[in-house]
Order: sequence, then C-alpha cells, then structure tokens
Amino acid sequence: MSATAQVRWGILGTARIALRSVLPAFRAAPHATAVAIAARDVRRAHEAATQFGIERVSESYDALLADPALDAVYVPLPNDLHARWTLRALEAGKHVLCEKPIALDTAQAHAIAAKARETGRYVSEAFMIRYHPQWRRAVELVRSGELGDLLAVQSWFAYDNPPGDNLRNSPVHGGGGLYDIGGYALVAGRLLFADDPVRVIGLFERDAQYGVDRLTHGLVAFPRGRQLSFGVSTRLPRLQSVVAHGTRARLVIETPFNPLPERPTRILIDDGRDLYGAGARVETIPPADQYAAQLESFSTAILSHRPPEYGIEDALVNMRSLDALFRSERSGTWEHP
Repeated sequence: MSATAQVRWGILGTARIALRSVLPAFRAAPHATAVAIAARDVRRAHEAATQFGIERVSESYDALLADPALDAVYVPLPNDLHARWTLRALEAGKHVLCEKPIALDTAQAHAIAAKARETGRYVSEAFMIRYHPQWRRAVELVRSGELGDLLAVQSWFAYDNPPGDNLRNSPVHGGGGLYDIGGYALVAGRLLFADDPVRVIGLFERDAQYGVDRLTHGLVAFPRGRQLSFGVSTRLPRLQSVVAHGTRARLVIETPFNPLPERPTRILIDDGRDLYGAGARVETIPPADQYAAQLESFSTAILSHRPPEYGIEDALVNMRSLDALFRSERSGTWEHP
C-alpha cells in the first residue's frame, strides 16, 4: 500500500454525527478523503461541502452511488434507512461504513452480509469506540491478567432527548434508547470479554406518547458465567461509564463512548484494598480522534485488500443481540441471540 494512496469517500446525508464528528475527522485520516456528498436538502449538502472542502455535491443519493470515482460510502442516515442504502451502495460496487445499528433486524443484516459476499465489498458498523486508544489500553489491561479473571462488566449511557418532532422519538424510524445507544454496551462487553453473548433479557420502559423505549436495562450472559449489565436512557441527564470487575481489581473508563478528540481520557484501576482509593492508580490516555482512527482503519483495509478489523459478521452478532433483547420484552424471559 502506497503511503500516499487514499480511499475516495462519498457521504450519504448531513446528519449531525457526520457534520460534528466524521467529516472533521477526514482531516486527520491520511488514507481517506471525502470527495462527494449528497443530502435530501441540497442546500445543506452545499454548505457541508463548502465547510469541509468536499469537491462536489451529488444531486441525489443514487447519483452519488453511481459516481465511478468513489471507492467507499459513509451512511449516517436515520436508522430505518441504514439497511436500504447499505445494500444500494454494495450493489453500486462501494465499500460501506454504516452508522449503528447496521439494520433494524437480523433479517436485514443477513441481507447485507449476503450482498457483501456477492459483491466482494467490505461493510463495517461504525462503533468508533473500538479504535480509541483508551479502549485498546483497557483491552490490553484485561488481557494482561492485572484484573484477575474478568467476571462482570457494567455500562451506563444516558442523555436527555426531550419530547418533540425528533427521529429518536419515532418507532418507525428506529428510535428509542436500545437502537440508538444500546449497542455500545454490547460492544463494550464483547471487547472486554473477547466473546459473544449466549442469552439476554431486557427491562423496557416506553414513552406513552411516542412508544419508544426511553429507559432500558439489559442483562447479557457470556460464556463461563460472565455477565454484562447495562442501562441506557434517552430521558435522563448525560452520563457515561464502563466498569470492568475482575477477581483482583476493577477498571473504570470514565468517558467510554464520546470523549472529545482534543481532551485526554482516563482509566482507573483499583484493587479494592479499601473504599477510599488506597489501591487505585490512574492512567491518562493522550487526546485522540476515534472517528479519524475508524476512517483510517477501514480505508487501509480497503487499500490493502484485506478484511476490516470489524466486518459484517461482527455487525451480525450485535444485531442478533439487539433482536433478542427486543424479543425478551415481549416474552418476559431469556432469549438467545
């Protein structure tokens, strides 16, 4: 792979995550460049192109996918459009980085996997946390044995999305807490345990007006008796935390999901010798742009003709686990992914 080679990207939409996080990250990804953008509102596409130095604006999503100059497409559209446009992009011969969730159910995700195999193109679900140095370090500490045997992981992710005309309040568009942010807990557990869920159960509280889940807790069983417990909410004050409990020490990631790229992050390791931190130490991780790292990882995989670190098979595990949690709401019992 040439040091100057670049993957030429097209952007489908001007969602907030694209404008705030992903488009700025192209500046810090040496092997990725944003070449074209399309949006339902062409004016917004032109504004984004001007702001981020994107060469051209396509008149429609289909026109962007038909552009032979593009190698890959980033899909930050509403959740209910992820599967449709990922499939269309694969059919157009593009590699795809799609925002989470990859689809709204396992059947849609399997269709994406089949199309990816048919076309020989790569698909990755955009869980950017996996590329941040703080998560690389957390996984390293767990694997080193410093925590002892890792038995439990606890995750909390909350923000306040008030009532109103918002896609996150729409069941039709895949709104609600579990679709929006529940996948982060699953990814956290899978990363730290280096394994996949075997059964799940969820407790849901739904908004009476909109029908979406605004407070959800899940219990996820992993092989050998290990457990992930998590809570997500779209109606509570902002808070994030991941705690990994081993037989010798616990590890805390203070800002596990949305650390600012310009700020350092911290990992706490505490052997629990008392309740006042006598056995604690803190590791500070230098600032890093996890979105740029994600773009760079996927782009270098394309240029090197090797599968991405996290491909469509990984996304299928996440989708099956989400599906099982939703089934458990209806059945009231454990479900298997």
